[in-house]
Amino acid sequence: MKSKKTVIAFAILLILIAAMLFLKSTLSPKAEEGNKAITVIVNHLNGDQNTIKLKTDAEYLRGALEKKGLIGGTEQTYGLWVETVDGEKADASKEQWWGYDVNGEMAYYGVDEQPVNDGDTIEFTLNEGYDQF
Repeated sequence: MKSKKTVIAFAILLILIAAMLFLKSTLSPKAEEGNKAITVIVNHLNGDQNTIKLKTDAEYLRGALEKKGLIGGTEQTYGLWVETVDGEKADASKEQWWGYDVNGEMAYYGVDEQPVNDGDTIEFTLNEGYDQF
């Protein structure tokens, strides 16, 4: 009797895992393949703004920006924690952090999962104060 319950519990667990993987693959944002032109706007803390036009075949933002040497950071559990953009490093002791918008809307994904589509405008801003999250 006990082994039958174990087999049933294991089967249910496998079904749940399969369902989670299916949902992740269908709900994740889809990236556009091929040659794309994007605009990256960087708002530095001192008020300077730099606009960079890129052509990329990268599917996701991280690949496009790393290839051009525009971002750097630390690997975390969920991907790259962006610490440097366009040569300016966020100072964690001053509660500085980089945030970004995609086509005028706050990004909901990290740079590892943010799709790159032709015509996108990506705007990075160096913020100060963690209360801005």
